[in-house]
Amino acid sequence: MIREDIRNVAIIAHVDHGKTTLVDEMLKQSGTFRENQQTAERMMDSNDLERERGITILAKNTAIHYKGVKINIIDTPGHADFSGEVERVLKMADGVLLLIDAFEGPMPQTRFVLRKALELDLPVQVVINKIDRPDARLDEVVTETLDLLIDLNADAKQLDTPFLFTSARRGTASAEQNEAGEDMRALFDAIIKYVPPPDVDMDGSAQALISTIDYNDYIGRIGIGRVERGTLSAGMTAVRCTYGTDFVSPAVRLSGLFTFDGLKRIPAESVKAGDIAAICGMEEISIGDTVCDPLNPEPIDFVKISEPTVSMTFSVNDSPFAGREGPYVTSRHLRARLFREIQTDVSLRVHETESPDRFLVYARGELHLSILIETMRRQGYEFQVGRPVVLIKEIDGEQSEPIERVVVDVPSNYVGAVIDKLGRRRGILQSMSGENRIRLIFLVPTRGLFGYRSEFLTDTHGEGVMSSVFERYEPMKGDIPHRLTGVLVAFETGEATTYGLYGAQERGSILISPGDAVYEGMIIGVNPRPGDMAVNVCRKKHVTNTRNSSAAEDSMKLVSVRPLSLEENLEFIEDDELLEVTPKNLRCRKRILSHEQRMKQSSKKKQ
Repeated sequence: MIREDIRNVAIIAHVDHGKTTLVDEMLKQSGTFRENQQTAERMMDSNDLERERGITILAKNTAIHYKGVKINIIDTPGHADFSGEVERVLKMADGVLLLIDAFEGPMPQTRFVLRKALELDLPVQVVINKIDRPDARLDEVVTETLDLLIDLNADAKQLDTPFLFTSARRGTASAEQNEAGEDMRALFDAIIKYVPPPDVDMDGSAQALISTIDYNDYIGRIGIGRVERGTLSAGMTAVRCTYGTDFVSPAVRLSGLFTFDGLKRIPAESVKAGDIAAICGMEEISIGDTVCDPLNPEPIDFVKISEPTVSMTFSVNDSPFAGREGPYVTSRHLRARLFREIQTDVSLRVHETESPDRFLVYARGELHLSILIETMRRQGYEFQVGRPVVLIKEIDGEQSEPIERVVVDVPSNYVGAVIDKLGRRRGILQSMSGENRIRLIFLVPTRGLFGYRSEFLTDTHGEGVMSSVFERYEPMKGDIPHRLTGVLVAFETGEATTYGLYGAQERGSILISPGDAVYEGMIIGVNPRPGDMAVNVCRKKHVTNTRNSSAAEDSMKLVSVRPLSLEENLEFIEDDELLEVTPKNLRCRKRILSHEQRMKQSSKKKQ
């Protein structure tokens, strides 16, 4: 049976090409809200971190109604590190809207998400967004998009899909390149015309594939997915099974069913094949599970999620300041939190080590890891992390490492600096185009990008734009220099003073301020020369009958300090260093805190 009353569509794009803003306008113009109702910008970005960083991290579901048709919309992340979210939610869709910036054109993540959509044989409706940009280049972007479709072996039907031209900010869409349009009706009409309605078996036994997990303090775990066959009813008994295994759970009663309407979840007595629904009542439900009729437990094949490319060690905080700033500090707390994360993030892997205090976490990239770290510290966890490490594979007898496709847009006068820096990091220039603003495409080892983003912003005076996505594994490219400078290390535990920092800043750049608590082995600055230097930032000026310490300190001028962000700290640390993460502070430190022990180890290595 073909359900003409419903369309399931996913919106996919590169980061910052306007997906969430477009969904805002679709919700507003479909009559979801009252005319005088106050709404926030980027309504689908409900997570605090999403709002702060201006990126979508988790895929979200919503629905609108247009001409008697319910359009289920899945808003997906645009950053490559969260592409696992995109891969799994595409199983809920019957077609995709591929959003492309009218100036930037197809970017690395555009290629990745489009490839995944074509592998699932989904129809692709191309939407050129931000056509109101003064630097929009519509003809070139249309050509580049067609070239990308051909390059990814799209079939004739997918190539024949007409392009739409939108301005999500203004809320307009048009089927004609030279017409701006007045509202979003052209987009709604295109979805109904070009996204096929679900072709489903309504009379078979119930079957629903879970693609997303949500959690509610009152209801517990909630499985969100698409009903593939039959009908699910609230109160019916059902089982869970997983494709590729013989596992079938005991039968349980479904305590509730919900469908999506605007930003709300609406309780439903039943959901039919083709619907996207939230299912409650199964405590152990996981992504990739199939909810079935107990009389016919038949699992559905789930999409294969791409493998992680980097790893990081998470360990219990053992610094002298451990337990001062967060309630969750033990290995039991850390283990439970990490294993809870993998239940909702299928791209993440957590492995236990020989030590009960250390865990290996595998992820898609630095941002993927930093979002996890930031989320945990906001929840009250204290822990330590090591430097990110790429995952090496043996392919055809050779040690191989992950390679990323890097696209760089910079003003022409900064091109030389970018080529020079990425060349040193074993990057290979693939193409260069443009006049005033140049687009460079490189293939760079993943480990070559560690620590480069902050350098890139400095080299391009903040005007450059860089993005990357995993391309493939290739044989190891040789040594890549990471940090060419040493660090200034605190010599003793105490409180940093103006007098102590004034003497230390003559030896390098300082990362802390007067009054900050420090401990022996904590990194307090950058030494411009190779090698580490121990400094005493806690020393005070001796007070005598003729000297006043406060007057002397008032005359000392300290260089202003800008604390490093979480990502900058992760890029900064070396293999013999750790980052201490607490709800209130981020502190870089040496693995071996004692100055004497570090000196002994250093002398042994030289011998």
